[in-house]
Amino acid sequence: MPQFAPDAIDQNQPLLDLLRRMAREKQATPAQISLAWMLCKKPWIVPIPGIRKEERMAENAGAAGIALTAGEVEALDKALDTVGMSAVYGVKQN
Repeated sequence: MPQFAPDAIDQNQPLLDLLRRMAREKQATPAQISLAWMLCKKPWIVPIPGIRKEERMAENAGAAGIALTAGEVEALDKALDTVGMSAVYGVKQN
């Protein structure tokens, strides 16, 4: 998977560091911050996280109680702008 190649991991590290820092500040997990960010984007966006362990379901639900400031959302948006997106399987790329 291209997102796990060494150069991709290096490119994504600033975003991961930001997620971890925000998670520490809000006593949350990076996954909760990611879900909270998605919930902030548009009222019709509904994140559908995959889980393998029952305790992750409660953890993910906790994201709904995390408030992100406009500045935090903007910081995450800017960090995401630096991350290259890999091709989606089955979708023809131009």
